[in-house]
Amino acid sequence: FVSACITGSAPLTAVQLLWVNMIMDTLGALALATEPPNEGLMKRPPIARTASFITKTMWRNIAGQSVYQLSVLGILNFAGKSLLKLDGPDSTAVLNTVIFNSFVFCQVFNEINSREIEKINVFKGMFNSWVFTGVMTVTVVFQVIIVEFLGAFASTVPLSWQHWLLSILIGSLSMIVAVFLKCIPVESCRHHDGYELLPSGPSSSISA
Repeated sequence: FVSACITGSAPLTAVQLLWVNMIMDTLGALALATEPPNEGLMKRPPIARTASFITKTMWRNIAGQSVYQLSVLGILNFAGKSLLKLDGPDSTAVLNTVIFNSFVFCQVFNEINSREIEKINVFKGMFNSWVFTGVMTVTVVFQVIIVEFLGAFASTVPLSWQHWLLSILIGSLSMIVAVFLKCIPVESCRHHDGYELLPSGPSSSISA
């Protein structure tokens, strides 16, 4: 959207955007909705009917990841040919495919980040959910197929291993960004996963 407003042309086609939306909305929702509950779930109090659906912690993560993705993909879009030393008649197609591939891997790694809103260790128990790991695997496999074999349909061109490595690196850096974001306090320290702990033990029974 930003590129289209500035240059008048978008690096992603309608088919590519449809695939990205499917990753984020359909497959991502399926993967995260099937995550087993963690041990702190029963310590959360009831949420007020008037409470905000998106917490301050969520806004922090969304804003930080958005800034990172816009910055990196913007640099690729406007200076990618010189940075990647692309020339020739297919340089634009290669660059747009790298941008598309990097954007997809940003969403893949961000889905892993979304497993834990506050905790830094997002891998704990990840392989206990076969649906989550299955969705991640299917997403990556289909991305390879789309880029390497469905160029006529998805407006992509096959990439070199260096460009694949760059795309995966850009996506994986979002996990490092997430670690720094989670070090930024936005909620009270009494909170656990963004929620205030319920009282427990003898003191709770006395106060009751």
